Amino acid sequence: MNGESPEPNDPSADGVVDVVVVPRSSDLGGGFTVRRALPSARKRMVGPFVFFDQMGPVVLARGQGLDVRPHPHIGLATVTYMFTGEILHRDSLGSIQPIRPGEVNWMTAGRGIVHSERTPPALREVDAPVSGIQSWVALPRQHEETSPSFAHHATDELPVVEDGGAHVRLIAGALYGERSPVQTLSEMFYADVTLDEGAAIEVPATHEERAAYVVDGAVRIDRTDFDAAQLIVLKPGRAVSISGSRAPARLMLLGGEPMDGPRHIWWNFVSSSRERIEQAKADWQSGRFEPVPGETEFIPLPEPNPAPVNYP
Repeated sequence: MNGESPEPNDPSADGVVDVVVVPRSSDLGGGFTVRRALPSARKRMVGPFVFFDQMGPVVLARGQGLDVRPHPHIGLATVTYMFTGEILHRDSLGSIQPIRPGEVNWMTAGRGIVHSERTPPALREVDAPVSGIQSWVALPRQHEETSPSFAHHATDELPVVEDGGAHVRLIAGALYGERSPVQTLSEMFYADVTLDEGAAIEVPATHEERAAYVVDGAVRIDRTDFDAAQLIVLKPGRAVSISGSRAPARLMLLGGEPMDGPRHIWWNFVSSSRERIEQAKADWQSGRFEPVPGETEFIPLPEPNPAPVNYP
């Protein structure tokens, strides 16, 4: 396949691949590139995952930095996972937390939260590599208006499974007999996987919706190779073997049960209700969200049809 997106039911996928999403790439300035796999025209969600961005890799030159000014969220949980570099998180709950490779920042927006993401001051004094994944997990309807919360989990808190050249760090949910300590509001799985050449893992058929995002290298599924920067959405009901065809291969496994209805996305807001998004827009425009302590900047409400999430 190697960069090509097959049409549905393409026999080259040999019956186990539903669709392949090649993310649209955007240069947001200073060489900072973002690849957005979800939402896309081909696939809106995978389980509860409603948004999936690969950040970088890029080296921010000395004196530069990532500056995502304070902005609001509702109806989702943000998940920041770094491969290289460091981001400093601040939010309207008063949380101040650096996020480093292999750690997890899980921020539940619920009825509303505001946060910023910036390069720490010390890293602005050197050339700073940045690479990672930011994803959004939609909340079940019964929890969309839950109280906002923030949780950080260090690398050594996350379960690791190693088997025959496969290394799996479980970010959230349950997989391979392990369960992450990250508290989620729906059954799901999210894992960081590295594969030696020829090493393989099996993605169980436990959940109806499953996908693999190739970060580096290439993987093979049913005699077909898939290069980096592709989201491979698997068909339900059958365990699927994924092997590394170019070492080392790195991929993210993600999925869960289908959501309890469609979700609307406008800018940084996710909800099962269009009216709730309109209320969130009015609340941000009128300054009714709680501010981030110590921050004076903010991202104004965009008009009329913004892309989700804001980078510098």
